[in-house]
Amino acid sequence: MLEELKRNALLGDQICDADPYLVRAAKYHGEKTERKCPICQKADLVHVAYVFGDDLGYQSGRVKSAQELTEMAFEYGHFQVYVIEVCGRCEWNHLYLSYALGDGKPRPIPRKPKDVLE
Repeated sequence: MLEELKRNALLGDQICDADPYLVRAAKYHGEKTERKCPICQKADLVHVAYVFGDDLGYQSGRVKSAQELTEMAFEYGHFQVYVIEVCGRCEWNHLYLSYALGDGKPRPIPRKPKDVLE
């Protein structure tokens, strides 16, 4: 399917449609891969991992690094990780991987510290 999309230049705007916030997250917080973008073939892809879950409280919906995910796996009962693959050049993106993490132990939901901005 990707080969078909690459041949049809008119669809480029339809498939290279990353949200500006996702592109920014990829630029500043993403983890580089050694894979080239399947669409433009000119840039390496970047992985951005977002975490979601009731157990995370105010941390839900944030970008986390692989190191942070390893630590969080033992600090929270259950949460989902969504890894988005992003090309910073042509802005192609897709859900690369999703999985659950946590140790299964119920905990109180963390309160947002007073110094955390909305």
